[in-house]
Amino acid sequence: MTTTYNCTSDDQRTEGLRHAQRAISEKKCIVLPTDTVYGIAADAFSPLAVTMLLASKGRSRQMPPPVLIPRVNALDGLATDVPADARALAQAFWPGGLTLILHAQPSLDWDLGETKGTVALRMPDDQIALDLLGLTGPLAVSSANRTGQEAAQTAAEARVQLAESVEVYLEGGFRPVKGTAALPSTIVDATSTPFRVVRQGAIELERLREVVPSILGIGENIPAEAPSVEEATPEEPTVEPAAVEDSTQGQATVKTEAPSEAKSE
Repeated sequence: MTTTYNCTSDDQRTEGLRHAQRAISEKKCIVLPTDTVYGIAADAFSPLAVTMLLASKGRSRQMPPPVLIPRVNALDGLATDVPADARALAQAFWPGGLTLILHAQPSLDWDLGETKGTVALRMPDDQIALDLLGLTGPLAVSSANRTGQEAAQTAAEARVQLAESVEVYLEGGFRPVKGTAALPSTIVDATSTPFRVVRQGAIELERLREVVPSILGIGENIPAEAPSVEEATPEEPTVEPAAVEDSTQGQATVKTEAPSEAKSE
């Protein structure tokens, strides 16, 4: 039976967190508030639970959910070959509205969908979410709405769309704030060089570039190097009175490495 808990009440919050923890352990879906919008969550290490999450949203395996973590240091347990710049972004914006796409630990026994060996990680800046993550461990979480519909800013809005497919709804009031736009997290692909924003959201590109200046925005390409003066204006061959020497002008080429395919939530 689907149950909603008003987590602005201490008693209901405690009871709701216990029920949500139990539902997660039973491979069921729950809805929780985050600092951006409400999310539908399931056990990240249960293929059955992740399948139920995707089915609830009406989403295919080609759109795998991100994973929420309770602490920054959980990053190394789920990702491998983490670049120093990715760590710098995590230190600057976690907890908060930034999702980092990284190479997944190959030893992990999970199935989030067609991830191509990557995982999208975020630490939310919401105490209810962090309290639940502390009880359950990492959760596969996507916005609490049917695909193509508006993201829910309350548990009540999420329930209208997701109905009985969710076991527990944790109501914490409007997210982020009543009267403000529902902005998802900003997603940065940190598996390619330079990093690339693949979804613009709560963290603006200018703020990201204060930490990692080389990050590319959506639709931006790696800038080509400007040709040198010698390359732009070849010199005329010099003719000496006694002899004529052949001159060959070399042409330098700039190779631009195409970024890897963007991954999104």
